Amino acid sequence: MENIAAQLKRGISRQFSTGSLRKNSGTFSFTRQSSLDPRRHNNLRFSFGRQSSLDPNRTATSGGTPLDQLSVPDNLDSTMHLLFMASQGDVASVQDLLTNKAVDVNSIDLDGRTALHIAACEGHVDVVKLLLTNKANIDARDRWGSTAAADAKYYGNVDIYNILKARGAKVPKVRKTPMTVSNPREVPEYELNPLELQVRKADGISKGSYQVAKWNGTKVSVKILDKDSYSDPDSINAFKHELTLLEKVRHPNVVQFVGAVTQNIPMMIVSEYHPKGDLGSYLQKKGRLSPSKALRFALDIARGMNYLHECKPDPIIHCDLKPKNILLDSGGQLKVAGFGLVKLSKISAKKAKLSQPEAFVDRSNMYVAPEIYKDEIFDRSIDAFSFGLILYEMIEGAPPFHPKPPEEVAKLICIEGTRPPFKLIKSKGYPTDLKELIEECWDPAPVVRPTFSEVIVRLDKIVSSCSKHGWWKDTFKLPWK
Repeated sequence: MENIAAQLKRGISRQFSTGSLRKNSGTFSFTRQSSLDPRRHNNLRFSFGRQSSLDPNRTATSGGTPLDQLSVPDNLDSTMHLLFMASQGDVASVQDLLTNKAVDVNSIDLDGRTALHIAACEGHVDVVKLLLTNKANIDARDRWGSTAAADAKYYGNVDIYNILKARGAKVPKVRKTPMTVSNPREVPEYELNPLELQVRKADGISKGSYQVAKWNGTKVSVKILDKDSYSDPDSINAFKHELTLLEKVRHPNVVQFVGAVTQNIPMMIVSEYHPKGDLGSYLQKKGRLSPSKALRFALDIARGMNYLHECKPDPIIHCDLKPKNILLDSGGQLKVAGFGLVKLSKISAKKAKLSQPEAFVDRSNMYVAPEIYKDEIFDRSIDAFSFGLILYEMIEGAPPFHPKPPEEVAKLICIEGTRPPFKLIKSKGYPTDLKELIEECWDPAPVVRPTFSEVIVRLDKIVSSCSKHGWWKDTFKLPWK
């Protein structure tokens, strides 16, 4: 018994030291900790009998001692006292604590567990009824996302489960995510608390695409894995692949990864939010860009793509570089996004092929390289091809072969080998070097297309030349100013 009392005191002392108790007007109240914090020391947390149905380290006893042999230690905090009595099924003591001691019925421990969670686990029907009478939160979720109803169902406490369901209690449909770890200490560093995310329900936005949300008051972009995907290995592998790539990239011209939710349903990927939208929408609104802005944007894209292509040990080939996948931040800088969505099969160190062409080949994508369109073996030069078409559009002020339908344009470019005509690039006095760069980027032969490191060097030379000769002096500014 002395050992159990010591465990409880250590647990309570730790709650004070880690900030889970906040002093307010002379009284203490529990506040929720960061869920899924892998740095917590679970061996210092006292466990009240049966644990959450989603806890990867479930135990049936407290410190190896059956619950019916325990008695409440002296000087126990009132909240812990409530949870302890709920685990014991002591209706009178629970009533006394709620009525005379004014303990909050929804008080939580370090794992976000309420008295209702614990009573539901242990099968104490009368305690559950009493807690509900005192307005216990029927859908409160613990740190693993479990509810009282889910716990009652897991431990076979049918009567309690039926009582909770009759009152409209929610039960998580999926107990575990496909990425659930066996030990809380193995939770990835990027893991976010889903309770800190507020996803805005927007018309026309479906799961699987990025949408606006708030994370701790800051706007972010959130991609939610569709509920039907949890049983689909391909969807899960695609989610993991995108997450793996986003986690490791860091560059001013690549979209910034914020974190992810992988231990709770729904699973989500969170990245930085760009209020100015994507380059596609920007070009649709602005039309032809000034020469200085077109070059500055081109350098932003080239720098971001060069970083992806130079990633070690394997280059990241975008495969879907287009204006819609290039975001504009509040400072007017472009950031490459949308990479990691296409699943590839490696042929060699530098060659690859689409693993699922029927799923990834979009016949209406006018920016796609012929190798992708025709499902051939390709290398990273396919991204240079797309870049050439994007640079053309920024300078000419309209997509290739506008106003032809995208499907027809893609066929003209990829099957018939036709390239869009230059109009403004001649009449506006653009240097011939820029036209040559575009033509090399969209050359049918991959070996002719420049790497992005070469593109950056050539764009820098064009910028310097224009500045030296005083061209575009009214609009031109060096990209780094």
